[in-house]
Amino acid sequence: MCVNESELKHPWYYNLKYSLVGVIFGIVFIKAEIISWFRIQEMFRLQSFHMYGVIGTAVVVGAISVFLIKKFKVKTIHGEEITFTDKKFNKGQIIGGLTFGLGWALTGACPGPLFAQVGSGAIVILVVILSATAGTWVYGKFRDQLPH
Repeated sequence: MCVNESELKHPWYYNLKYSLVGVIFGIVFIKAEIISWFRIQEMFRLQSFHMYGVIGTAVVVGAISVFLIKKFKVKTIHGEEITFTDKKFNKGQIIGGLTFGLGWALTGACPGPLFAQVGSGAIVILVVILSATAGTWVYGKFRDQLPH
C-alpha cells in the first residue's frame, strides 16, 4: 500500500467525480494553452514566459496548500488524516527527471494533459499515451530490481 493510499473501500461510481474534475481540468488546460505543442516548445527554447508562469503559479499554490494543510491539520472529506513523508534523495531522481524532461521536450506532451490533447483533436498523442502506459508497465515489472 502506498503511503498516502486510502484504506477506505468505495463502490466504483465514487470515482466518477474524478472524471468530472478531469474534464474541467482539461477544459482549463485547453483554454490556457497549456496543451499547446507550440507553447511547450517555446518554453524549452526559452522563448516565452507563458509556461514558466503557469508552472511557477502551480508551485506557489501547491506550497501554500501544503502549508495550510499542515498548519490546520486538514483531513480528507472522509475524515482521514493527511500526512506528508520526507523523501530521500537518490540519483534515480536525476535520471528520471532528465528522462521525463526529454520525453516532454520531444513529444510536446506532459503526462497531465495528454487526454486533453486527444480531446482537442491531436489524435497522434495516442502514441504518447500508449508509450507512457508501456513505460509504466515496464517500470512496474522491474521495480524490485531497480535502485530506490
